[in-house]
Amino acid sequence: MMKTQFIKSPFALLLSGLLLSTSALAASDNTINFQGEVSDETCSVAVNGNAASPVVLMPTVSKADLATSGATAGQTSFTVGLTGCTANATTSTKVSTVFVGNNVSSSGNLTNTGTAQNVEVQLLDPQDAVINLTSGYTGSGDLTLKTGETEASATYNAQYYATGAATAGTVAASLQYAVTYQ
Repeated sequence: MMKTQFIKSPFALLLSGLLLSTSALAASDNTINFQGEVSDETCSVAVNGNAASPVVLMPTVSKADLATSGATAGQTSFTVGLTGCTANATTSTKVSTVFVGNNVSSSGNLTNTGTAQNVEVQLLDPQDAVINLTSGYTGSGDLTLKTGETEASATYNAQYYATGAATAGTVAASLQYAVTYQ
C-alpha cells in the first residue's frame, strides 16, 4: 500500500512556494523571440560594398562649421546595394531599405556616442530629404528590382548636425540595417 506524505514544515512549504513562483517567472523573463520572413526573392545586401560590419567614414570638419544649432556639415554618401538576386522575368520586385537607430535623439537623428558635444549624425534619403529615425525608417521601394534585374542600389547621405555650438572631439553613431521584400 502506498502512503502519501504531506510536507509539514513551514520552511519546506515556503521553499516549495518560492521554487514554483521562480520557475513561473523564469518562463516569462527568459523568452527568445524569433522573427523572419520567407520571400520569393532573396539578395545579398552590402553597404559601400561591405556585407559585414560596414563603416561610413565621415570627414573631419571644423567646429566653426557647426557653431549654431541646425547647422550641418560633412555630408557623406553611402550606398546600400543588392546583388545576387533572383531575376524575375515577368514583374518587378519592390525592395526597401530599413534603418533602425541604436541611439536616436528626440529630433530623429543618431545620437553621438563620441566626445564631441552638441553633434548628432543626420541621415538623408536618396532624394536628400531628412530621415527621422524616431520610429525607424523604411524606404519606399528605393531598391526595387526591375523585371529581369539581379542588382539594385540606393544612395543615402549622412551629415553632422549641430544641436548647439559644437565642441571638438570624436563623433560615433550606429544603426541597424536590413531590407524588406514586398
